[in-house]
Amino acid sequence: MIPSRRALLTGAGASLIAAPLMAEDRNALPLALNGAWCQGGYAFGRTAPRALIFVDGEALTTASAAGLFVIGFDRDAGPTTQVEARSGERIARRTLDIAPYAFPSTSVDGLPPSTVEPSDPALLARIQQEIALKTEGFASRIDADDFKDGFVWPLEIYRVSSAWGAQRVLNGTPARPHYGIDLAAPQGSVIRAPADGRIAFVRPDMHFEGGLTLIDHGQGLISCYLHQSQLDVALGQRVRRGDALGRVGMTGRATGPHLCWRMKWRDRNLDPSLMIGTRVPESLA
Repeated sequence: MIPSRRALLTGAGASLIAAPLMAEDRNALPLALNGAWCQGGYAFGRTAPRALIFVDGEALTTASAAGLFVIGFDRDAGPTTQVEARSGERIARRTLDIAPYAFPSTSVDGLPPSTVEPSDPALLARIQQEIALKTEGFASRIDADDFKDGFVWPLEIYRVSSAWGAQRVLNGTPARPHYGIDLAAPQGSVIRAPADGRIAFVRPDMHFEGGLTLIDHGQGLISCYLHQSQLDVALGQRVRRGDALGRVGMTGRATGPHLCWRMKWRDRNLDPSLMIGTRVPESLA
């Protein structure tokens, strides 16, 4: 069994699920942060309602009406990230140290050539159309903070068959890193929403992803569920934690039944397993 990256990161005795950081200057804008400050990780925040949130000097999101927000750190994030909250003339800044990670390399053989190096013009046109559809789904930005209570695993019984972030070699050909965590499970196992949200995309027959569902959890945080054999939700549907999304399959680019679980914050790829069990800071005190 391949352990999850969360287990590897926390198993050495130095947890990367960071304790809350509070504002030090009582005259500054209040700001509390917690999360996993590592490559592929994230920060949950609490500050003034509707404060503008800057990441490394760029305004990227706005806190909810309750003052809650989320930001993400990509797989290749640098050693530090500056988080800034602004509300009127009040400002709070934090510099977070982002822990690096030595991502492994994994090989997957026996895939149909059309899912590794497609060349048929009609198939290439289909792939481009599907990229456009996915881009629209990932652009969803509901005004919500459905991430506030954290996440749970989307399957009850599973084993981690491929870790998040691994450099992939497909049929002997180097490919992009694997931006999902693969959870091997029996064919037909029920996939459940790990947190509240709204369905931003659902389609049963994507070339690479097979049955694909995207959930918008608010502020650009999108979770993804690939290779499903059955889809049980509709576009725009509101889902609650524990609701059935679909069933495990091996559609698309897959060699066996499993769920590839992915997550993006805007254009950054995150490890969804790192969010399990972490909530936004409970207070600013």
